[in-house]
Amino acid sequence: MNRTALRHSTTDGLRLAEEPLPELAPGEASIDVLAVGLCGTDTHILEGTFPSADNVIMGHEVCGIVRELADDASDLAVGDLVTVEPHKYCTECTYCRSGDEHLCINKKGYGVKLDGGMTTTMVAPARILYRLDPSTDPRIGAMAEPLACCIHSMDRLNPASGTSILIAGCGPAGAMLVALSKARGLTPIVVSEPSESRRELALAMGADLAVHPDDLDSAEVFALAGEQGFHSVVDAVGRAAIARDLLNRIRKGGTFLVFGVAAPDDTLALTPREVYDKELTIVGSIINPYTHERAVAMLQSLPLDSIPTRVFSLSDYESAFAAQREGREKIYIVPSPGLT
Repeated sequence: MNRTALRHSTTDGLRLAEEPLPELAPGEASIDVLAVGLCGTDTHILEGTFPSADNVIMGHEVCGIVRELADDASDLAVGDLVTVEPHKYCTECTYCRSGDEHLCINKKGYGVKLDGGMTTTMVAPARILYRLDPSTDPRIGAMAEPLACCIHSMDRLNPASGTSILIAGCGPAGAMLVALSKARGLTPIVVSEPSESRRELALAMGADLAVHPDDLDSAEVFALAGEQGFHSVVDAVGRAAIARDLLNRIRKGGTFLVFGVAAPDDTLALTPREVYDKELTIVGSIINPYTHERAVAMLQSLPLDSIPTRVFSLSDYESAFAAQREGREKIYIVPSPGLT
């Protein structure tokens, strides 16, 4: 059996390849991919600012149907609708042995260092596949991966119910952070976002107020945040200039979450005295350790269908990546359109 796959070469860029489907090793499964979401990481890979393996099949936000199982080592069955938790850990380094597998020094991600989901049929260990309700829209199923990352970030932030939060950026992940903030009982929830359509999305996801970044000093924001500022502030954009401005808006004893992926050379100016005087807590958040199952459980309880989407075929990948850079919708590639 053959498959069509979108591979990325560090020298030649993206190309479609027709290739034999690999034979399954013990514990593996093949899935016919129904939807794979594009995200900022994919764009960074193409730009050369995020390290990836050469000639890798891209795509790590994956939903599909189980085609074949190598054995009965899992409770999955052929025909199950599944989502993929796209990471492989070495299990041997100090982080893996301490329960912090997501910090593994030999970590490899499917779609980044290992072949991912931008293919008609993906092969992966059955243990990283999570069964979905069969009625789940594959686009929503593919959102389990970014939602799991957002759940981990909220765990890191650990805000108390009834406290305020400011989120900069309301792309798909920022929108999920808004919904999770609402679910945690945070109030008020304020979003800073230059795009009018994304400000409308923020309100649909549960924000109390969504403003242009130029209006963060407005009376409307002040009325919600008060003189002291916000308990929690999140950079969901990944830009030092934005982070620097956000740091000025945290109240004493507040917490700053770095969620967006900034360029490696983007430098943030911060003095130790500033952290000391305000007793700030600054936390980072990377991927989704032990949160994918929780994300699956929450898929139906959050207004994820409010996030605008746009679908492209695998052969139209150039248009898909162009649309991803425009940032108007959540972009999906549908490798097996006949199965949706």
